[in-house]
Amino acid sequence: MIIKTGRFGQLNIDSAEIIEIPHGMIGFPDQKKFCLVDPGDETLILWLQSIDEPTLAFPLLEPKIIRADYVARLSANEMRELALESLSGAAVFSVLTIPADVSQMTANLKAPLVINLRNRIARQVVLQENEYSIKHVMFKELRTHLMTIENSKNRGIDVPAVPMPAHPIKIAEIPSSSSVRSLQQA
Repeated sequence: MIIKTGRFGQLNIDSAEIIEIPHGMIGFPDQKKFCLVDPGDETLILWLQSIDEPTLAFPLLEPKIIRADYVARLSANEMRELALESLSGAAVFSVLTIPADVSQMTANLKAPLVINLRNRIARQVVLQENEYSIKHVMFKELRTHLMTIENSKNRGIDVPAVPMPAHPIKIAEIPSSSSVRSLQQA
């Protein structure tokens, strides 16, 4: 299926890559179908693109990139709603806010997006932990991570060198996150 986007132009999306978010994202309850897009710019930031609203796309980043000890603890109800049989079948992303001054970029660590990789059902959950902020300033951590990748390239370690054009991400290729736990494991 071809979808039009405000940020990436037209994208050819396989129906098997559509992510359903039954409750929508916080503040956007009517938008329920999305896909993940890699902009091809080597920033590690992915985009959650609405299928139905071309101008709606949320920047996402794996929270472990900016906080190595990050853990999303889900309630039994959240596990049921996501139809997660095991915690190894989920991916976790933080929603970013990117202002004009990118050095002030923040990640919402308090309300991550959790995706069941098997059935492509997702939910933005609000974690009960008080240690996480909705506006974690994270530009320095991201820049450090990107510099580490660049240094790896310079040492000849196998890292893709040529940026690709924006393209949908195949859900089957997303690795499970080690940062999902159930509250019973806390």
